[in-house]
Amino acid sequence: MHKPFKAAVVQSAAVAFNNERTLLRMKEMAAQARSQGASLVVFPEAMLGTYPKGSTFGAYVGGRSDEGRDEFLRYHSNAIDVPGPYIDELAGLARELAIHLVTGVIERAGGTLYCTVVFFDDQGVFLGKHRKLMPTGSERTIWGFGDGSTLPVFTTPIGKLGAVICWENYMPLLRTAMYSKGVELYCAPTLASTDSWPASMQHIAIEGRCFVFSANQFATAADYPPDYVNASGSGPSEPITRGGSCIVDPFGNFLAGPNFEGAAVLVAEVDLDDTVRGKYDLDVVGHYARPDVFQLFVNERPQAAVQSDCDPFRIR
Repeated sequence: MHKPFKAAVVQSAAVAFNNERTLLRMKEMAAQARSQGASLVVFPEAMLGTYPKGSTFGAYVGGRSDEGRDEFLRYHSNAIDVPGPYIDELAGLARELAIHLVTGVIERAGGTLYCTVVFFDDQGVFLGKHRKLMPTGSERTIWGFGDGSTLPVFTTPIGKLGAVICWENYMPLLRTAMYSKGVELYCAPTLASTDSWPASMQHIAIEGRCFVFSANQFATAADYPPDYVNASGSGPSEPITRGGSCIVDPFGNFLAGPNFEGAAVLVAEVDLDDTVRGKYDLDVVGHYARPDVFQLFVNERPQAAVQSDCDPFRIR
C-alpha cells in the first residue's frame, strides 16, 4: 500500500539559445508546481539547450551549407555538459524545493549532441540520464543516437521512475523494455503536439499499467531570437509548438489535460496502488506475456566508437 502524492507536468517554452533565462523560467514554474503540492515535476523535451523547431541547418541531400555549419556551431555552444554547471543548478533546484525533477536537455559530448533526459531526487542527487535512442526525421542531422546503456528506471521513494522521449514512445520494443523494469512513473517529455498525441499517452498508460506524465512545450516566435529562421511555416502569432501536456492514470483516464491552450502547470494526485490494481488483469511482461512465442533481447552495453585495452599483462 502506498500513500498518494501529487505530481506535475510543466507546459512551457524554453527561451531559445538562452539557458540562463530558461533556467529562471524553470525555477519559477517548478516553484509554482511545488506550491500546489507536487512531489514530482516533469518538464518537456529540450528545455535546456533548445529545440530548434523549423531549422534546416543548411542540410540537403548531398551537401551542407556554410550558414548551416554556423547555425550548428551556435546550437553546439548552447548545449550543456552532463555532468556540468547546469546539472548542478538543477540539482540545487530539486533540493531546494524537495521535489523529484525530470527534464529534457540537449547534451554536449565532444562534437556530438544528444537529446537527453536527466533525473534528480528530492535531495538534489543527480540520479542519471536517458539519451534518445532514435531521433526523428531531420533531428538525425544534429543529434547522435543513444544506446542501451542509458535506459534507466530508478527506484525512488515515490515509485519507479523512467522516461521515454517524444517519438521513442512509438517504439513498441522500447516500451516493452521499460515495462520489464517495472516503470510506474512513466515520463514522456516531448515536442509532439498533434491531436493524436494524448491518445498515444492513454494507450501507453493502459498497456504498461503505469502513470504517464507527458510534458510538452508551448512556444511561439517570441520564444526564439528575432533572427531565427523558422522553415515550418508558423506565423508570428501562432504557436510553433502547441502543447498537449497531460497526466494519465493506469486505466487510461486523464487526470490533467490535455492542454493545448498555453503555458500551464498541470497537477494531479497519484495513487501508486493503481498500478497493481491494473496489473490484476493486464501485465504485458508477466501473466499477459507469451515468452514461449515472443521474446525481447535488449543490449544495454555502452557502444563506444573507440575502446582501449590498458591491461599491461595482456599477451599480444
